[in-house]
Amino acid sequence: MDLEKFRNDVYAVTDRLSSKLTEEDLSKLNFVRQQLIVMYQKNLVKINHSILELICAADLIANGYSVEAEKQITDILVCDLFAQKGDGDTIIEIETGFTPPDHALDTIDYSTARIMSKIARYSKHCSKFSLATPATGIIPIPKIFLIPPNARKKENIKKVQDLCDRYYKNPPINYDDILNARLHSIYLINVDKNFVKDLDPQGYVDLTEKILDRSQIRY
Repeated sequence: MDLEKFRNDVYAVTDRLSSKLTEEDLSKLNFVRQQLIVMYQKNLVKINHSILELICAADLIANGYSVEAEKQITDILVCDLFAQKGDGDTIIEIETGFTPPDHALDTIDYSTARIMSKIARYSKHCSKFSLATPATGIIPIPKIFLIPPNARKKENIKKVQDLCDRYYKNPPINYDDILNARLHSIYLINVDKNFVKDLDPQGYVDLTEKILDRSQIRY
């Protein structure tokens, strides 16, 4: 653990982001930065993930939200970013595409199940749920989450549940959580330029579908 390096990096990115923020908004971003520093001291976050969180947090703050990082929302769930504005709240989960060594031979299924599980687990705890990812990667968005719950077929929900059950058993993903899960947007993060692009899920799928189809990825 290199606390000085971590601190220098998160200070550097907040300095870059500060040009787009008011003084009041910058203090809100500095609050998120300090939360991440404390989490790093507990060995709970990494620098690459924290930079992505700060860039997303800056965008949310600039749009009138108050933001917390690494917020505990249940006994077992901690979300990357929790933001509130008025009566509404939003959760953003950062997806970097990292695959642990144990899943080196089933990276697509594992990654797809992880996306499914995040949407199912987190979206019921907020009025708006979003995924965020670096612009350098592609995340598979299961098409079942592009249609309203009342249009989802039982057999398709069961397929999602079966895939999630291969990787998530403690606790398992509930059928009703998949049925009612909602995905509102995808944030593409440009780390070098320090900004995010907010896309609706269908728009993101339209952009990435041809590439995934050519890779023979189905979900």
